[in-house]
Amino acid sequence: MTAFDDPTTRSFARVAGVLYLVIAVAGFFSILYVPGQLTVPGDPASTLAAIAARPGLFALGVGGDVVMMTAEVVLAVMLFAMFRPFGAVLATAALVARLMMAAVMAAMLLPQAAILALATDPSLAGEGQAAWLAATLARMDAAGVWVWQVFFALHLWMLGALALRSRAVPRLLAIGLVVGGAGYLVDSVRAFAFDGSMALSVIGGALLAVVTLSEIGFALWLLTRGRVAASEAPMAGRA
Repeated sequence: MTAFDDPTTRSFARVAGVLYLVIAVAGFFSILYVPGQLTVPGDPASTLAAIAARPGLFALGVGGDVVMMTAEVVLAVMLFAMFRPFGAVLATAALVARLMMAAVMAAMLLPQAAILALATDPSLAGEGQAAWLAATLARMDAAGVWVWQVFFALHLWMLGALALRSRAVPRLLAIGLVVGGAGYLVDSVRAFAFDGSMALSVIGGALLAVVTLSEIGFALWLLTRGRVAASEAPMAGRA
């Protein structure tokens, strides 16, 4: 029997916890580290030049995104298998929401590939045009973040609700997923419609801090103590 055969075992939960760590490491590298090394705020021409000087690092960032999305797909299915006994409809909706998030992230790789092409092939556009196109593509990429955050907020609300029903996940972590998950929605609304709102920035930041700690705690719980059995909840099997 392999670790994937029985979603009620601790070995199954440990694999899910490892996937959370893979997502965290790959996400930090591709979302924070690489852009931090190559992006020059407010200067698309300099950003394009930085990418042209270090195309390998940019490509590694794209590779980190691929690793992260692959882990997201497997983790989404594993969480569905673990928590389905506590609400089939809710677990299915949580699965679809996380897969939609991964799909949006996959679509975001297209503008990134175009930016790399503009940086490494000067024949594609003139100097001014290349910078303008790169800035436009970067805005498309940012819009993708606003979209996937909405799907992730939905996933976290439903995952938190399922975790509460299971009675296996620590209650504080489950509540943190539900409450803090709203931070992703608040951040998307702020970025899309109220970019200058200090109030939304503070509220969103506070909620994101809550959900980040809750997700870290949930991942550690999966790694060290995770085991979810349908018999632990009297409402098991109901949507």
